[in-house]
Amino acid sequence: MQLLQSVTTGLVLAGSCLSSLAAARSVPVQQPRDVAVSPAPGKIAPKVFIVSMFAPEAEIWWGIPEFDLLAHNITIPGASPAFPDVHCTADHSICQLITGESEINAAITVASVVFNPLFDLTKTYFLVAGIAGVNPESASICDVTFARFAIQVALQYEIDMREMPANATTGYFPQGGYYPNQYPTSIYGTEVFEVNDELRKIAANFARNATLADSDDAKAYRAKYATAEGDIYKAGTVGPTVRLCDVTTSDVYFSGRLLGEAFANTTKVWTNGTGEYCTTAQEDNATLEALVRASKHNLTDFSRIIVMRTGSDFDRPYPGETARENLLYSTQGSFEPAVENLYNAGVKIVEGILANWNSTFAAGIQPRNYIGDIFGTLGATPDYGPGRAQALEEAGALLKKRSMGKRFVRLCVRLFLLPIHKHIL
Repeated sequence: MQLLQSVTTGLVLAGSCLSSLAAARSVPVQQPRDVAVSPAPGKIAPKVFIVSMFAPEAEIWWGIPEFDLLAHNITIPGASPAFPDVHCTADHSICQLITGESEINAAITVASVVFNPLFDLTKTYFLVAGIAGVNPESASICDVTFARFAIQVALQYEIDMREMPANATTGYFPQGGYYPNQYPTSIYGTEVFEVNDELRKIAANFARNATLADSDDAKAYRAKYATAEGDIYKAGTVGPTVRLCDVTTSDVYFSGRLLGEAFANTTKVWTNGTGEYCTTAQEDNATLEALVRASKHNLTDFSRIIVMRTGSDFDRPYPGETARENLLYSTQGSFEPAVENLYNAGVKIVEGILANWNSTFAAGIQPRNYIGDIFGTLGATPDYGPGRAQALEEAGALLKKRSMGKRFVRLCVRLFLLPIHKHIL
């Protein structure tokens, strides 16, 4: 009797497993839906959401004549303990979140906001507005830059340069690869993001109406880069301007020519030759990953993202200066002007969006380039990387899908049928 009960139980459980598998196979794949065109009743639906990373970047927007971001302060579960509130104007048309610095803080804070049911963000423009290190080959301190690509350059293998061969140019090389010029073959999905280039150009044109801040110390420090051979740092010697170039993400706050050149190469390789490294920050890929995931579920619109970074310090020394001196002891005079230029340029963007909301921005700016991540999560085909299918396969996603059914059957057999067989024998 006990044997019969065991056999019966095992067969029922095994049948349940197989039924679950069949049901799982029959579930249709969810297709992207059109984004809602009007805010949900009772929800906060800002037209612009400013994304700041730490206190100086946030506070530059407070007490300004154009609008009052501190009219409403809304505590968000999951936000940074240091910055627990979202700030909004009285009519909620403009809001601000403060992520906290570094990738982990940015990812969790942004995800906590965009998945919070208090908000309807389907038509919201996100303005990432932060300071950054700057590559003197492409831009200068106090510049205002707008990125099309964000590249997670530290997501690589690394060997201490002191343990590398004498002819090595860097200790960084892509995961799954052997040399710096290879594309990674072990892909996580956050390596590269691409945002709306048409919107980027519009934002840059708005910013060009701003008067940008500078300082005497910044002018003096900038001039030191004119001594480089071949005029390679020409861009770094020019006073504050608006530039279109790309941002890298690294939790490591680095300094030095070798690292800067290595990450410039990574930017080129990972964007299939399109990207140009000019600024380095600690959050943007994390922020964009949260926004991709929200956009996949129609909670945000990934075509409505602007990534603006202002140059607060050079990422490498001028000729004759050490990397350590550049990082720790130099008087670059650019931190305060860079923070000021977040407001100077950023407020022109916010005003431009609001002033032209009904005529242009409510409907959205149609991108002409690919937008999204390396996986093609939002449905289009990436114009960088190894291709959507290969990227997913290298991440293990396709392999897992193909083998899930077989593994599930084997698990059921191992858990339920084999013990019965052994018991009978």
